[in-house]
Amino acid sequence: MNEIRKIAPVAIWDNFQKLCDTPRPSNKEEAVLKLLEKMADDKGLAHFRDSGGNLVVSVPATAGFEDRKMVILQSHVDMVTQANSGSTHNFDTDPIRMVMDGEWITADNTTLGADNGIGAAAMMGFMTEDGLEHGPLELLFTVDEERGLTGAMNLEPGRLKGEILLNLDTEDEYELCVGCAGGGDLVASYDYSEEAVGAGQVARDIALTGLKGGHSGIDIILGLGNANKLMARFLRSAIRDFDARIVKINAGTARNAIPRESFATIVLPEGKVSDFDAALNAFASDIKDEIGAIEPKFAIAATNADVPAKAMSAKDSKAFNNACVGAPNGVQAMSTSVNGVVETSINLAIVKLGEGKAKVTLSARSSINSARDSLREVATAVFENIGASVAWGDAYPGWKPDANSEVVSLMKAVHKDMFGKEPEIRVIHAGLECGVLGSKYPHWDMVSFGPTIKRAHSPDECVHVPSVARFWDYLLAALKAIPAKG
Repeated sequence: MNEIRKIAPVAIWDNFQKLCDTPRPSNKEEAVLKLLEKMADDKGLAHFRDSGGNLVVSVPATAGFEDRKMVILQSHVDMVTQANSGSTHNFDTDPIRMVMDGEWITADNTTLGADNGIGAAAMMGFMTEDGLEHGPLELLFTVDEERGLTGAMNLEPGRLKGEILLNLDTEDEYELCVGCAGGGDLVASYDYSEEAVGAGQVARDIALTGLKGGHSGIDIILGLGNANKLMARFLRSAIRDFDARIVKINAGTARNAIPRESFATIVLPEGKVSDFDAALNAFASDIKDEIGAIEPKFAIAATNADVPAKAMSAKDSKAFNNACVGAPNGVQAMSTSVNGVVETSINLAIVKLGEGKAKVTLSARSSINSARDSLREVATAVFENIGASVAWGDAYPGWKPDANSEVVSLMKAVHKDMFGKEPEIRVIHAGLECGVLGSKYPHWDMVSFGPTIKRAHSPDECVHVPSVARFWDYLLAALKAIPAKG
């Protein structure tokens, strides 16, 4: 691990190590914010936190660059906290343990936090490294991005002075992002009746594991398995064919992560266990035929469990599970203006059920606000039909591309000079903070870019080390090319 912090550019990797050593789950960023404030104080840099909890650090221009337009560098400091089953990692207290794997760095059975830790570490480089050439900078460290962009949504207008925003939170080098989808969540709450578990009943724990998971926006187009949908699909046959009743379900941990695992407990008549097990094996075979090429580690198994005193009623087991089966999930529409880009999607993200209460979280995305909310209405109707109450979270806006953007033109020119080709211009199906930030500061000229990061929001997350070096060099060259104030 100590060797990783010495990888070039040290300005990034040493600072990323500091971030990995500092727990930073969403809505629990105080430790990392204090770390950044101490770093700023050690260098005599002015800083403040706004009412939304975001941290802004001012970095003066280096000699000869005082007349340049002020640039805001922006990243979020929180990370998605996902661990493989069996891991004992505590994200509130334990450091992230990095692992070197050839040209890639990953973590030991957890998310790495390269999303958006590499961008934040690059910004920290301007606080720790002397001799970097740039105009005046504002470093905007936002909070609670992964739970719903709430730091960006609560950013105070009028406090930042910059004109250009460089967001460092996209995940493929040689690309510039100039637009993104907006999104909004909904949570369905369902109070259900329980009935006694009588004699002659047995309990089975069902574990559905091995799915890849991933980012519910960027990766939704890949057709990955959704653990909640697959579990609901199997439970439908178990309830219908074997008189099963649900005892509990625990699946999914983050609204913006495709769920990788689902764990359920059911009860059923003892005389139907052998047929149930045969059906489970047949279901496993079917799913492997359907998605085995993309989900080769998919597995589902049932084991004996202690028989509980109560279980969900047969009526409510059927109604609730049917709602999960019928809930929309995955890509719903492709863009008609940008080829190959998802326009509208939804993720059946979290299902929690037990002791008379069930809660389901879904997250919808679209580059069209009306399509986003129409999809939320569909999901709402599905759960209201069984008597659930549904609450919508605050929606966040998308980011409309600007064909006349000065900073995009500049970044394209710098990219061609450095790499011999222009970058690919992209609009992504994910909730970048640029959409929200632009609503607070409409005059900002914005672009987003970053190094190559794969499988963010899952324990398979990894970052490509050579791309980080190129990303850093590109960022430095771009800042040197920022024009003078008009």
